Amino acid sequence: MTDKVSSKDKLIKTASRLFQLQGYHATGLNQITKESGAPKGSLYYHFPNGKEELAIESVRLTAKFVTNRMNASLRKKDDPVEAIQQFIVELVEEFKQERRTDGVPIAAVALETALVSEPLREECRLAYESFQNVFTNKLIASGYDEKKAKELGVVIHSMIEGSFLTSFTAGNVDALLVISKQIPVLLN
Repeated sequence: MTDKVSSKDKLIKTASRLFQLQGYHATGLNQITKESGAPKGSLYYHFPNGKEELAIESVRLTAKFVTNRMNASLRKKDDPVEAIQQFIVELVEEFKQERRTDGVPIAAVALETALVSEPLREECRLAYESFQNVFTNKLIASGYDEKKAKELGVVIHSMIEGSFLTSFTAGNVDALLVISKQIPVLLN
């Protein structure tokens, strides 16, 4: 039983990495199976509905990882401005070291599949909502009005997501640094 769980996890993690590097449509099931080292039959055993089901699990796992990481980062500082700026600084450092982040597979999958797979689009929507809620909850805990906190959660998440796209395209972290400087303006 442990082997089956291990194979499933290997497949999901490998798929997440490949979706990030190559995109959803350019990533094949044979490549995922080969690079994961999982037995060939385990893919359809764990994911009988194929690539779409594997991608949904990949998005779900990534969303959980990123949400937990965001919560841990934002807990480091009580002040929401400082907490969010610190979170962005952590992203900048990760980007500089690895030129990627573990949350990006959601963006790649979302952009490629939103119009062709309703279940996958919905899973991506839930992931983004989870990220927004991390910021919203931090702001509510800091005394912001719930409606305003929800709006700001959307804005902050969108700023970060957009700055990643800009950073990847530009090959530098300038956009991330700019939004970090704008957090006090936005929240005060």
